[in-house]
Amino acid sequence: MSKLGLQNLKFLILSFVFVFFLFSLNFKVFAQSLDTPLEIANVQYQEVDQERVLDGLVEAVHKATVSAQTSGRVKQIFFDVNDYAKKGDVLLRMRDADQKANLKVTQANYNQAKTEAKRVNDLFVKKLISKSVVDKAQAALKSATARLDQAQENLERTVVRAPYSGIMVKRHIEVGETARIGTALFTGLSLESLRVVVNLPQDIINSVMLHKSARLVMFDKNKSINSTSMMISPYADEMSHTFLVRVNLPTGDLGLYPGMAVKVAFRIDKIRKLVIPLSAVTHRSEVTAVYVMNDKNQLSMRHIRVGEMINSEMIEVLAGLEEHEKVTTDPVKSVSYLKEHQAK
Repeated sequence: MSKLGLQNLKFLILSFVFVFFLFSLNFKVFAQSLDTPLEIANVQYQEVDQERVLDGLVEAVHKATVSAQTSGRVKQIFFDVNDYAKKGDVLLRMRDADQKANLKVTQANYNQAKTEAKRVNDLFVKKLISKSVVDKAQAALKSATARLDQAQENLERTVVRAPYSGIMVKRHIEVGETARIGTALFTGLSLESLRVVVNLPQDIINSVMLHKSARLVMFDKNKSINSTSMMISPYADEMSHTFLVRVNLPTGDLGLYPGMAVKVAFRIDKIRKLVIPLSAVTHRSEVTAVYVMNDKNQLSMRHIRVGEMINSEMIEVLAGLEEHEKVTTDPVKSVSYLKEHQAK
């Protein structure tokens, strides 16, 4: 190819590159004369909590062993290990023939004492007996009432109920065995009241004691659970030099179970971070970007680098944006806006 041909080829290539550049520029920036229907948010600094995220272990607040409150042979067991029982559910029943017989006798004695007390009181009103006889009859009635209440309670105690909703982790008795007062029957733990145990490093103990604020970072990092309170050990472990902290969680079904490993974020200070709405961020393959609207109402897509989630609605920006710039809050509408104005 001649030198003149090479020059013409170079010119054509440069012309093509220049035209492509203009086309790309035209794709990114559009006419400012049209009103934008897009929702805009300001890029701004916000004072947020500075946190230290640590590993924790979920444990049940309520873990107890249910014991027999009366004597009797077990005739039915309704729950086993790993079963879930609601508060008030019947766990087991004992044979109650002895309790029923005792209640029948006690009821008869109570009725007799009640009748005698009424008879004595009528005589006292008629001034036929002394006050001491009335006092003696009233004391006998009071004693009979107490024995009747105890007999009724013993009969009710042959039916053992769950003191709270939870999981059975151990069963200590079998059908046919005789339970005495104090015999262990079931060991269970509640799923409604949970807490997280964390070993806190000594370098942040003072800050954590000052703020006493923590949140459980859920598996979906856009969600978290704020603690209701926390208990901090007043001394450090001699080997690890860490402080044991129990972070209490709200009651209810949180989707957590004792023994699970979780992350807990402790507030240690306040810090200013550049933030934007989470809804403004879009992902294109490996690229994280936002759509920026300049002062001339011109829209362009810009690559950014994001940091931590601030909350369920805001996210930190590490690079790519400056304070007071404006971003659209709906990337899908922004793409439609770009295509529409490109066609025009």
